[in-house]
Amino acid sequence: MGRIFKLIVILLILGTIGVIGFAYLGDMSPDSQQQRIEVTLPGGIGAGSGGTGGN
Repeated sequence: MGRIFKLIVILLILGTIGVIGFAYLGDMSPDSQQQRIEVTLPGGIGAGSGGTGGN
């Protein structure tokens, strides 16, 4: 019974060290990419109108 308890404690310690190491060293940054979305606002002002807004 003592050996099993000791094994569980050792595995918990190693697992904790592994999680902490991954948190510090793991590359979890997302891939960044640029997105462009054309939007036409009510009244005709927006992309494609030149932005003059003259009525």
